[in-house]
This record gives sequence, C-alpha cells and structure tokens, in this order.
Amino acid sequence: MDMQVRTYSGTTTQVEETEIAALRTVLRGTVCLPDDAGYDAARSVWNAMIDRRPAMIIQAAGAADVIQAVNFARDHGSALAVRGGGHNITGNAVCDGGVVLDLSRMRSVHVDPAARRARVEGGALLSDVDKETQAFGLAVPVGINSTTGIAGLTLGGGFGWTSRKLGLSIDSLESVDIVTADGQLRRADAAQNADLFWAVRGGGGNFGVATSFEFKLHELGPQVVAGLLVHPLDAAAALIPQYRSLVAAAPDELTCWLVLRKAPAAPFIPVEWHDKEVLVIALCHCGPIAKGQEAAAPFRALGKPIVDLVQPQPFVGWESAFDPLLTPGARNYWKSHDLKDFTEAAGSVIVDAIRRLPSNECEVFVGHLGGQVSRVPSDATAFSRRDVEFIVNVHTRWREPGQDSACIAWARALFDALTPHASGSVYVNFMPDDETDRVRGAYGANYDRLAVIKQRYDPQNMFRLNQNIAS
Repeated sequence: MDMQVRTYSGTTTQVEETEIAALRTVLRGTVCLPDDAGYDAARSVWNAMIDRRPAMIIQAAGAADVIQAVNFARDHGSALAVRGGGHNITGNAVCDGGVVLDLSRMRSVHVDPAARRARVEGGALLSDVDKETQAFGLAVPVGINSTTGIAGLTLGGGFGWTSRKLGLSIDSLESVDIVTADGQLRRADAAQNADLFWAVRGGGGNFGVATSFEFKLHELGPQVVAGLLVHPLDAAAALIPQYRSLVAAAPDELTCWLVLRKAPAAPFIPVEWHDKEVLVIALCHCGPIAKGQEAAAPFRALGKPIVDLVQPQPFVGWESAFDPLLTPGARNYWKSHDLKDFTEAAGSVIVDAIRRLPSNECEVFVGHLGGQVSRVPSDATAFSRRDVEFIVNVHTRWREPGQDSACIAWARALFDALTPHASGSVYVNFMPDDETDRVRGAYGANYDRLAVIKQRYDPQNMFRLNQNIAS
C-alpha cells in the first residue's frame, strides 16, 4: 500500500507501493514497514526515552544497499536517520515518519595481523572489534563499554581506556568508505578526498554514511592490569586531591577515571554497601603486566577501599565490565563538560550532587585524557579539543517516565553548577538533543572549515539528524 513519508523540511510526501516494491528488489537486505513483524524491535534504540515510529526501516546488508537507501531518501526528500549501534544519547538513529537506514547487520571485522590493519563495517559494535583484534594481541583504541557502535564512536572522535597511550579512535583511522548525499561511494584517506577524510575524523555523521573503516592496529594485551577501587563517598574530599596529583604524574599507558554513584548490588560489592554512595577509581594500564602493577600501586595505596579489584585480566573482559550498568531499556539523559583541570572546587560540586541522586542508577564519571591525545595538533582532524584534560559526564539513568522531570532537572542543575569550572567545549558524542546551541563550541576553531566541507558534500543538509553543522 502507498504511504506518507515525512520530508526533512517537515512536510510529507507520498511513496507509491510500486516504489517500495522496486526498492525491495534491488536490496540484499530488507525493508521493514510498520505492519511488519520485527518493526518494534527494529525501531528500538538503547535509550528508552526514544519512542519514534519511522515510516520505513531499510536494513542494509552492504554498501550497495546503503547507496540504494540514500538515493531513495534523497529522491523523495525524506527525513533520513542512520543507525549504527543505536547507542547515541540523542536517539538520532531513528526518526518519526521518515526513513531509517539501519546498518546493524553490517558487523564484519577483518583483521590482517601481518599488516596490522582491520577493516570494520559500519554496524559493528566495539565488542566485535575487540574480540577479533584481541585474538592477535592487537587493538584499536575504542571506547568505554563494548555495546557502543564503532561508527558513532569514531565519527565523533572516540576516546576510551587506551587513548592516553594510543590516541583517539580517529588517530588510528587510515581510511573510510562513505556514501555521500549524491549516492556515491567514496574512499576518503590522506591521498583521496582528503578534505572529507579530515572532516569525518570528529565531525560526526554530517557528511554521509560510513559503510566501513580501516584502522591501524596496535599491540595490546590480551592481558592488562585493570579494575576498580571502591571507596566510601565520605572519603572523596581526601581522595580527589591525591587522585589529581597521581594522574598528573601517571605514564601514558595508565588511564584512571573516577565514577561517583550508588554502589550497585553486584556480587563483588559487600552487601552492606549496596545502594550506598561511593567513589570508584577505575583504572586500566595498557602496557606490560609488571609495569601495570607498578603504575597501579600508588592508586591502590590510597585510603581504605571497600574493595580492591585491580588485577591482571583479559582486555576484552575489562572493555565489557561496565556493560551490565548500561543495558538497553532504561531512560537516559546526559550533560557533559570539558575541563582543563579537575579542581578541588569542581570535585566538591560533584560530590555534593552525588548526595542528592534522583535514582540509584545515576552516576557522574570523570575521564582523564592528555597523553597522546594532546600531542596531535588541534587542526589535524575535525576533533579540535586536544587540550582537554578531563571530561565530566553527568549520566542520569532511571526507569519510570514519572521520574523524567526530577532526573533531568538534577542533571541540568549539576551541569550549571560545574559551568564556572569548565572550558566551554564539549565532546560531541555526549551531547543530548537539547544542546543545539553548543554545536559550534563542540567543534571550536574547526567549525567554519567543517561548514565549507558540509556544503560541498551535502548542500541540502540531507544528513541533519546529528549534532548538525549548518553549511
């Protein structure tokens, strides 16, 4: 039957049944419509606050399907959402009334251990990448938990447990295959379409649909020294200054973050501490085990931890350690700040907020960067925030819609209280959909160059369901 599809200008257009049938014949993948089995599962994303009903979901099986989907959406002027891992906080992976291009079936990872290269399809998750690369003792610098999609992570820059030693995800990106708004599949690297290659390294999904990425691989693991040191929140005032001193002197191989929240009811946490406020030191050393034990020792000597879980373990296990706290199905809202220094005053603001958590699943994490990230010039890639030392993410998470107002208000209040201590910039992958006024700040001095490239490759702003760059 014919259907009405929302256009990117906000109007609707009619798509004939024969056009849908014709599209099905040229795809290796499938077209999923609202009355089809599996539609509700296909439109679901990680953040349960997002409940959108697209007119059509094109489930691509390869780059040819992506070309067909982009051409179809462009020819009809339809709103187009692109889904990789579906993990982004904004929910831009799905849209109401438009077309969703779903890459989640495109999860191939091919590792060439001799050349130390990996070719990764745009629907792959970090778990896919880690498991394939770690079989050879190699790694791509990726993110924080294994359920994240490689495409969204990389296009936004990509930082995680190994970034201080290996750089951002984009710093290991050798090339990308991308379908642009004209339906052309382009290879972008340092030699061809170099402007596009510069833009996709931090410029988000503004320039097309990345069907695959080629990464340079690095030696890592498969065993690393990693784990958690869980302390009572009451110890935070004494611990945070010591933490700041230790991370300032830490080797690049060591990444050490803070997580402040209520302790989960996990088997490794004593029962009497379940649902009590804690400060967690989470660390990972990506070098030799002996060096890792040595680097972790000063952190393990801090205070009197409730539990010390720092030990040699498989890197793939550490990458998935936080997955149980980030499962799909909960409602999520984030606010984030960049800090050039994590001052005691900023720490006090966070600790005070943790004493007033609106739900047991809310948390604040303080990620430490620097190292190799900061040694790349700010204009070498679209990701410009190379001088940021700390990233604070206020991760508000809850279950019932009736808690929406209280949880969002708590996150915003903490964000406002931290603003005087922040640099003004923000990591594009941590921005909620109500922060369009921060987009220019997210790209900093690189914004105007990105706008020129956006105009060149997407003059109609077809790819606008993202942290959008106005050309």
